[in-house]
Amino acid sequence: MPTPAAGDDAIVPRATIDTPPNPPNSDTPPPPAAEVKPAKKSRKKPKNDDGSALDLIARAVEALNSEYQASGRSFRIEQVSGGYRMMTLPQFRSVIATLQGLGAGSKLSRAAIDTLAIIAYRQPITRAQLEAIRGVACGEVLKSLTDRRLVTIAGRSEELGRPLLYSTSKGFLDAFGLSSLKDLPTPGELGFRPLSQPSVGAAPAGE
Repeated sequence: MPTPAAGDDAIVPRATIDTPPNPPNSDTPPPPAAEVKPAKKSRKKPKNDDGSALDLIARAVEALNSEYQASGRSFRIEQVSGGYRMMTLPQFRSVIATLQGLGAGSKLSRAAIDTLAIIAYRQPITRAQLEAIRGVACGEVLKSLTDRRLVTIAGRSEELGRPLLYSTSKGFLDAFGLSSLKDLPTPGELGFRPLSQPSVGAAPAGE
């Protein structure tokens, strides 16, 4: 059957194509999705009031020690070397030493105690300054105190020869139950006259 020619009166249907905004096979990638970030929670710093953390710790330690004393415990919490430590009362030392198999322990000689006392109150101090105060050689005593970790080398002096400077160590505070050097008794409390401070570079008497 012949196809009718398109004339003025002919009706030609128009094809309509609905193009999607983003065809599946299109090379154009879809726009990225907006990233949603969780809201940050505001953290308020605690205000510092009169009841500081150190005061709270001190009050708690005091309360615990009161309870230990009331219940007859053999230990206390003591402030030692800048912190706190559980320590046995002196009257129970021999019992604890026996249970742990510890010996009596060697005591410091009088010369070592004298040397250690001078270092504690005059640190940092050189060996020459120490010997000028004591009037005797201190080499062996210094070595003994260093081996016991009661004395440590704090550096070198700026004087001629740059001799070593000696000072007490943390082990010294532990051994004598001191929180800091400020807990040392003053010479006046011990009944002694304060020593005059020697000048830097002072040599022992007789040189």
